[in-house]
Amino acid sequence: MDKKILWVDLEMTGLNPKKDRILEVAAIITDWDFNEIATFESAVKVSPKIIKERMVGDFWDKFSDVKNSLIEQNRQSSSSSKEVEQELISFLNEHFKEDISNNEKIILAGNSIHQDRRFIRSEWKNLDELLHYRMLDVTSWKIVMNEKYHRVFAKPEEHRALDDIRGSIMELKYYLKKVKK
Repeated sequence: MDKKILWVDLEMTGLNPKKDRILEVAAIITDWDFNEIATFESAVKVSPKIIKERMVGDFWDKFSDVKNSLIEQNRQSSSSSKEVEQELISFLNEHFKEDISNNEKIILAGNSIHQDRRFIRSEWKNLDELLHYRMLDVTSWKIVMNEKYHRVFAKPEEHRALDDIRGSIMELKYYLKKVKK
């Protein structure tokens, strides 16, 4: 069976995994040609108190429409963080069944994926156990291509999980086209 990549993006109340919480998760499984195989999306119910305390500052002021949309989604959500983690693990069991049964770890990919991984380690320890320590971080490509080769990809700033993953995949494809075989 061909190897696959797990692309993940999280939307959180902020960037501190000790104080902030995951609000939204999306995952796309691709092959190594970056063709989508399956997608997953879910919202996590977060305490209104945490939202009020943590979703403040310049970023949230700049993206107030995203903030309002995430808050409304949170109001409608009833799934706890543990429930969403279990749903995501079930999704992975379906699509990475052979890898998981052979104790092979899943490669995690995304833009600044180390930050999402910090939240996964903090909130979703069972998911974290399925993931490889190596990650495919599009941001590393961005830094090299921008600074060394002056190649810039204009990634849309949706700040919604599923759209952000698709943007990251497009961005990596753009950089790979610049690499000579």
